[in-house]
Amino acid sequence: MRGRSERYLEEMGLAPVWKLRGPKRARGIRDPEKKSGESRPAAPVALKPAPPRRAAEILPPVPGLVGAARLDLADDRAARILRMDWPALKTAVAACQACGLRKTCTQTVFGVGDEQADWLLVGEAPGAEEDARGEPFVGQAGRLLDNMLAAIGLARGENVYICNVLKCRPPGNRNPDPFEVAQCTPHLLRQLELIRPKLILAMGRFAVQALLNTEASIASLRGRLHRYQGVPLIVTYHPAYLLRSLPDKAKAWEDLCFARRSIAAL
Repeated sequence: MRGRSERYLEEMGLAPVWKLRGPKRARGIRDPEKKSGESRPAAPVALKPAPPRRAAEILPPVPGLVGAARLDLADDRAARILRMDWPALKTAVAACQACGLRKTCTQTVFGVGDEQADWLLVGEAPGAEEDARGEPFVGQAGRLLDNMLAAIGLARGENVYICNVLKCRPPGNRNPDPFEVAQCTPHLLRQLELIRPKLILAMGRFAVQALLNTEASIASLRGRLHRYQGVPLIVTYHPAYLLRSLPDKAKAWEDLCFARRSIAAL
């Protein structure tokens, strides 16, 4: 008989419940110099590429985003941000007026989680509920993400850090423009440098195309390791998209399993 939690997830539209096969769930391997006392898997798991994708899975590119995430290291503002510690960075994001989005949003959404995490999850931009609560990935999409993480032995705030490319909600949840992405990129890069994750999970086409500086589709980029600023990166669908396209949840599950194997082999 199914438990109450499974029935509850079905009623929210999040079923089927994500389950990891095997006798034991494993969290990401932690760097012994970074955190001690964590368990390690017995042996690395061989990486397997995902099967070829059908043409119907291809999403249209995001016009204008290619090149937007290139960071001009000669820019004084970017250079200042890249020297900030956590408190200074959080203050800078909260007070940022670089692109104008701060004037239309309720509050900035900096990020949440373990600031020494092995897993860095990067989404696109805050939505209405994130803007109201000041935390990324809340509401139904957030519950789905939490369920997905639990299925591979992870939890929000435990060896996981979650943030977005943009820290402010675009009006009406419109698409971010290249200038907005470029102005927020130093904040994201500094978060990356402070966290020093072992793996980035890029969720959604805006995050993928901004981080990888490409207009390639998610379908064509899934199933293999990429890199952002030298850190291994895996591409997957955004949880909000999965709520609208339930058949693709199986593909997102493949991506999570690939990510888990990848971090075990690093």
